[in-house]
Amino acid sequence: MTEPACTSLAEDLVKQVYPIVLIACILLIRVAPAAALSQNTVPAKAAVVMDSSGEVLYAKFPNARLAPASTVKLVTAMVVLDMLDPQKTVKVSAEASKVRSILPRLCPDDEFTVSDLLRLALMKSINGAAVALAEAAAGSEDAFAVLMNMKAASIGANNTRFANASGLPKGTQYTTASDLVLIMKAALSYPLIKEILGTKACMVTTANGRNIFLENSNDLLWQEQNMIGGKTGYTGNARHCFVGAINTEKGPLFTAVLGARSRSSLWRSMLMLDDLGMSLEQSSLVQKPGGDQAEAHTEKND
Repeated sequence: MTEPACTSLAEDLVKQVYPIVLIACILLIRVAPAAALSQNTVPAKAAVVMDSSGEVLYAKFPNARLAPASTVKLVTAMVVLDMLDPQKTVKVSAEASKVRSILPRLCPDDEFTVSDLLRLALMKSINGAAVALAEAAAGSEDAFAVLMNMKAASIGANNTRFANASGLPKGTQYTTASDLVLIMKAALSYPLIKEILGTKACMVTTANGRNIFLENSNDLLWQEQNMIGGKTGYTGNARHCFVGAINTEKGPLFTAVLGARSRSSLWRSMLMLDDLGMSLEQSSLVQKPGGDQAEAHTEKND
């Protein structure tokens, strides 16, 4: 005679608990992606995810001033295209050919079109190409850096300072993750820059017929089907940096990472942030333990 009473009690308990468990599961699903990144799981000094409307979906020390490395070449490219015809021929100076850079090295008196020098600078991060473009546009790299800072200010990157066209250590040079996503968004408004950043591989040819094969340093072009493009950067001081954009159903998503410990952790961070950005809707997760100013400092390249 006691079994029906026990069964009834169990059924009542299930009816009371079930809605609570269901709600908890739904909430867990909704917050899991954000919670996963609310800890120090992004292995970088700073990071930002911004949607096409300018809303920041995730930020880790977004206003910390950090060394930018070759991400500066996005501003170099914009200033060059503001001043020079892409089909103009530029001769590489002796000074530009001597600039410290990864291979392939440029030779003195090599002649390239502006568009091909941009491919060398943006796809493979050849520092000599950035210097040659700066000299062609402004007469000297120092004069060009002034124009770069004006360009950064004009697009709202007010927490950024450039000292050269390449991103190599020189004096005091810095940017922030917040400024970098603004820079990327502006750079993609230039059709040629957008095309170059999205190109996996190509061949450029000097005026005298020397062919140079380029493969994009952005590994995500092979990993992310919706990748629009991005720019890598590395110096010993800056560590590994990247700013990029991917297509989503709601428009482009812009992501920046500064100061990753390794190239593999850089790509891991980017993939995590891309996934997070696509999962969040009209919400913001800003990671600022101890206050943003605790990490906001100027790194001097040396």
